[in-house]
Amino acid sequence: MSRIFFALACSPLLLLAGPSLAQEHDHAAPSCDAPGELPVSLESWRNSVPLQAAGDRKALRGAQISPGQAAAVTLLPTPRVAYAVRPEKPGGTVSYGGMMRFAVAEEGVWRVALGSAAWVDVVAGGKALRSVAHGHGPDCTGIRKMVDYRL
Repeated sequence: MSRIFFALACSPLLLLAGPSLAQEHDHAAPSCDAPGELPVSLESWRNSVPLQAAGDRKALRGAQISPGQAAAVTLLPTPRVAYAVRPEKPGGTVSYGGMMRFAVAEEGVWRVALGSAAWVDVVAGGKALRSVAHGHGPDCTGIRKMVDYRL
């Protein structure tokens, strides 16, 4: 089992980490009269748990998310975050960010789903990993962005 962590530089969001199923949308957000249907792989999106993002490596121990579980993440002002690996797009002094970790039990493509247009880096072995796919969430679900990584 590998321990992976990721860094966020963004505004408050919801996050879901779990095995990825191919699904990508590339279109403008529709107007929504009711919540959209979620695929089975994203069902926990509407049942998020609160999570405080870590501001440094030591605090990562308490900022763990379980794969498949959505989290309403409380971020920190970026000047208070000492990223273990500098984010590719770290944000400015008036943005927010933080770090979380999750364990990968099996090799495969894993998805991070976000409720905003946040920047996310997944880090393993001291290096930010390249994403293998990205796209929008299902219409009217509150999932704005999904990024896949081979872990």
